[in-house]
Amino acid sequence: MKVVVIGAQWGDEGKGKIVDYLANEAQIIVRFSGGANAGHTIVIGEEEYALHLIPAGILYPDKQVILGAGMVIDPVALFKEIDMLNERGINTTGRVFIADRAHLVLPRYIQVDKERDAARKKPIGTTGRGIGITYSMKSDREGIRIADLTSKETFGDLPDEDRAFLEPYIERLLPMSIDLSTYLQYHKNAQILFEGAQGTLLDLDLGTYPYVSSGMSCAAGAAIGGCVGPRALDKVLGVFKAYSTRVGNGPFPSEFGATNEDALCRFVRDLGREYGVTTGRPRRCGYLDLVALRYACLSNSIDSLVMTHLDVYDTLEDVKACVAYRIGDRIVENFPASIEALNNAKPVLRSFRGWQKPLFKALSYNDFPIAAMEYIEFIERFCETPIDIVSVGYDRKETIIRRSPWTK
Repeated sequence: MKVVVIGAQWGDEGKGKIVDYLANEAQIIVRFSGGANAGHTIVIGEEEYALHLIPAGILYPDKQVILGAGMVIDPVALFKEIDMLNERGINTTGRVFIADRAHLVLPRYIQVDKERDAARKKPIGTTGRGIGITYSMKSDREGIRIADLTSKETFGDLPDEDRAFLEPYIERLLPMSIDLSTYLQYHKNAQILFEGAQGTLLDLDLGTYPYVSSGMSCAAGAAIGGCVGPRALDKVLGVFKAYSTRVGNGPFPSEFGATNEDALCRFVRDLGREYGVTTGRPRRCGYLDLVALRYACLSNSIDSLVMTHLDVYDTLEDVKACVAYRIGDRIVENFPASIEALNNAKPVLRSFRGWQKPLFKALSYNDFPIAAMEYIEFIERFCETPIDIVSVGYDRKETIIRRSPWTK
């Protein structure tokens, strides 16, 4: 069975924890998009791991992990991460593979990325990791792939500085290189987990363009970046937080904005640890945007949702969610493509009573307070999509499974 995990918001939804949890029942985990601009934090007991390129399943000793063809890979970041894992007792030898069609990030791309965003009239707010430039070079057919490292012609045509940078890494990269389509066909009967990066609203085509990432973070990206046909994918899970966050610039209709919301923003940001794993930047925070979440469900054919960070709301007397937008004198219930419309949108909020009990103590969904169930079940009805998993903490064990994603 092949299961896809994507972000259903603007990234940072807790995909890393969920992939790590679900990887227990998978044999192979394939990351299909993005680069070192992504960040997953995995908490296991007292140990915490920050991953940027390596799929979250690496923490299980018997899993194979693959960096897919849709990724752009910075060799410096990759081997720094591998070395960190090995130093902490996670043996990566023979377990980390790279699709030979994946593109490589070069140092000059990183410099261009920083300069280009700084020069924009309206900066995107990129992480400055060279990701967008690498994807741009890929589109211009001027990129360099893993497979090209053995090509005298392609590698020889690179500028001297690029060859000098890559040469020390070739002997480490090539043994990890695989033909991903053939590899997955050979393992066609395995349980395979496809791990996304960022989120639907940062997808190049589906997101809030131009304030998006440069890769395919939607469910369709799993087929392209994972080197399989779309009919081979059995299920799509969309991960979302009980509230909304965004990093960088761009529209955010449900953002906490008024003076009387400042305390709520600080509360959510601090309790939810809403600081970028990659950059350390504080994330913008806001009410759960159900208009955007429903759009993510529709545009990705999401089969079921995974809700994270619900425990952040444990102490609140009431909880609010955005159920529509007010744009001028109109009430809008669908997610607009227009950035101008989104920038002018004001959230129409619905209040729910708080549960004021710690959810991490729950052993099953039936242990949840009624008010927490009411919040969850309203979201299911609004999005017409079931919530099959609820995370109530950072640790693996603080995860409530209502229905297993490994069933068709």
